[in-house]
Amino acid sequence: MLKTFYELSVSLLEICGTLAILIGSAAATWQFFRQSLRDGYAKAYHPFRSSLGRSILLGLEFLVAADILNSLVIAPTLDDLLILAGLVLVRTFLSISLGVEINGHWPWQDTRLEREEKAAASKQA
Repeated sequence: MLKTFYELSVSLLEICGTLAILIGSAAATWQFFRQSLRDGYAKAYHPFRSSLGRSILLGLEFLVAADILNSLVIAPTLDDLLILAGLVLVRTFLSISLGVEINGHWPWQDTRLEREEKAAASKQA
């Protein structure tokens, strides 16, 4: 009974991840076409890439959650754990590189950039 619940949970997470990527990609593409007709291709391109990257990241989060549940709860073999470690490494690399594409800076620079923005805002006030 419990194993069936876990297997159903893994399937549900995989479906959610796939849908997040598909629906997010479709929505980003739709917005891109609407904005490119209104403002031109150049202005629509960067928001399109950002939206597309965010939908991929969200989908990857669901898929990794499914892999974690599958590897640690349903079939905890050494091979499954090694595959999970590889998937987590690939997901981490993709997450960092997509974050750089979306935000234009490394994730660990957020604090420094926020501090610089606050300092600039206090100088103007």
